[in-house]
Amino acid sequence: MGGNDDGRNQKRIVFVTVGTTLFDALVRAVDTPEVKKELYAKGYTHLLIQIGRGSYIPSRSTGEDGSVAVDYFTFSSSIADSLRSASLVISHAGSGSIFETLRLGKPLVVVVNEDLMDNHQAELAEELADRKHLYCARPKTLHETIASMDLESLVPYPSGDAKPVARLINRFLGFPED
Repeated sequence: MGGNDDGRNQKRIVFVTVGTTLFDALVRAVDTPEVKKELYAKGYTHLLIQIGRGSYIPSRSTGEDGSVAVDYFTFSSSIADSLRSASLVISHAGSGSIFETLRLGKPLVVVVNEDLMDNHQAELAEELADRKHLYCARPKTLHETIASMDLESLVPYPSGDAKPVARLINRFLGFPED
């Protein structure tokens, strides 16, 4: 699902998304020197952060200082292009972001928001991590997760077959079966 490329000629983007939420802890975590150092050591060249409604503003960088280049934005009408161009995605634990990233076959590190009550998102992320579809981290452990991750060990998430559900809906609505 991913690899390590020591050459810096190829642009390798890490896309970070918080979705529509407020998750400053994730944005702060990816903006630390430790995380940037680990990403650079893994061969990534650019860090693009979607900060959502957060108040923490990461520091922009051109990458000329021997680190990853950093840019950010608040919202976009669609993050699909950012997901497609990413070599690695670091995401909040929202199911939409998780499954869209896995559907695209992108390596994924999910960072759980520990401030949420009744955190069903953590259960989803941990279950998918146990099945080796993604890595799961907390803001404080993100740099360690990046340092130890082996993207080759990730197992692609199998695409679901929507035909049985569509047949059931068609039958319920009274449409003839094909």
